[in-house]
Amino acid sequence: MKNPAGAFTAQKKDGTIYYRSSITVRGRHISLGSFDSPSEAGKAYEEAHTVLNSQMTADDYPDAFALPFKKYVALINYRDNGIYFKTPIYIHSKYFTYHISPSFSVKFDADDLFYYSTRSIMQRGGHLFVSDFGMQVGVLSRYGVREHAVCGRDFYFANGDSRDYRYGNIIVVNPYHGVRRFVKNGRDYYKVKIHINGDFVVGTYPSQTEAAIAYNKAADILRAKGCKKSFPDNYPESLSASAYADIYDSVKISKKITEYKF
Repeated sequence: MKNPAGAFTAQKKDGTIYYRSSITVRGRHISLGSFDSPSEAGKAYEEAHTVLNSQMTADDYPDAFALPFKKYVALINYRDNGIYFKTPIYIHSKYFTYHISPSFSVKFDADDLFYYSTRSIMQRGGHLFVSDFGMQVGVLSRYGVREHAVCGRDFYFANGDSRDYRYGNIIVVNPYHGVRRFVKNGRDYYKVKIHINGDFVVGTYPSQTEAAIAYNKAADILRAKGCKKSFPDNYPESLSASAYADIYDSVKISKKITEYKF
């Protein structure tokens, strides 16, 4: 029996037969995906035609579609903006949206378009990440938000929209590992803790930079004592090597750390 329009028979290495679907739009050949039956492949092809000749938006994806959601978004963007991306991106005038699922999308600045046009965003446990050179990289790390940072404490979204990842909307409060800001008598202070067997207080410091370096120094002391735990490093910005060394030498560390025994 002849396959429906847009459906093609293919074969896996083990001999299993499956079906592919594709469409040509404005001279561009676009794959629509792989399917278990010729009818599904043909249905995806017809749906692609429907999308390209409609006013459907990225938020209108029908549950009954055989056409994969990511292809659906890519076709809508190609229809409206004349640019095809393999990732589910839709370009707006000053930003773009990345559609992770029919009910979940996030906003990014146009400056990030090239980066996310070549990387798939995945979601796990409420966190967004991409695979970058074989490593899983959290989306928030591009804004200086460290791993395990807590929204509302270490960073926050200026407009209250946790799906708006534009640079001006993400405000980093605590960019350093082990550092927590608190206010006492109207002044800012920074308490540092490091995790060994439980949390140990390294000290309290008047500046974020001193606190970040104190964490590094405490980690160095523990490593020298034979601790095998992997501590992340803090990288205070705008400090020369000599200025870093001066703070490192002078910053005080709790005796609970300097006298800790393994």
